[in-house]
Amino acid sequence: MKATRRKTPAQVASERKLRQDICEIGRRVYARQFAAASDGNISCRLSRDVVLCTPTQICKGFMQPADLCTVDLDGKQLAGQRPRTSEVLLHLEIYKADPSAAAVVHCHPPHATAFGVARVDIPSCVLPEVEIFLGIIPRAEYETPGSPAFAATVRPFIGKANTVVLSNHGTVSWGPTLERAYWHTEILESYCRVLLLAQQLGHVERLPARKVNELLALRERLGGGLDPRRQTGAPLPVNTDFGRSAGRRVRRRHPT
Repeated sequence: MKATRRKTPAQVASERKLRQDICEIGRRVYARQFAAASDGNISCRLSRDVVLCTPTQICKGFMQPADLCTVDLDGKQLAGQRPRTSEVLLHLEIYKADPSAAAVVHCHPPHATAFGVARVDIPSCVLPEVEIFLGIIPRAEYETPGSPAFAATVRPFIGKANTVVLSNHGTVSWGPTLERAYWHTEILESYCRVLLLAQQLGHVERLPARKVNELLALRERLGGGLDPRRQTGAPLPVNTDFGRSAGRRVRRRHPT
């Protein structure tokens, strides 16, 4: 029988801090109304092949560090008093495909989720912060949550994006830290709210290509990597029909 390797004091301290951090992110997600009841799930890497994650059926706003559990990259639960979330398979798909991903946040921010329910692709070339920190935000097809097929829906976008809208479900974001993964979610939700408000005003103005390229160059200088559009030469704008003005209606005068 293989002996279990005892954790070093540094590993114990690191895990304790990450448990506290997940609970803090859970409180933010709940406070911002990104997750109702037991919606959403959060995870982070403890090592290359061990992941710390939220359990099933728990409100993210009231978790305690002891509530969390650990799983391997196949989804097998290694430790924890509560069963792991079934949707951890989505997180594991990201960890297996992107070694740089250290944390994943999945939740249901209402304005971003509305785009997923309407199956409308998120437009690009509108806000500087989105171009720098998120880039293209793809939309994955719908599959039953918790299933292997659901986890696989994000596979085409790993390495090309850090945030994905899940059709008829919610969003998933990842990054090098829990804080950064959460920021990606928060930036997306704020952006989608602005888009919907601007659409109500009647028009969404795009940034010119030269200005977008300046933002993408800034993204690279800040360590965000090369935007896939610059790698492939793909068009910078996405969903140019969104927020297009229908033009002013001419009001006819009734004869007197």
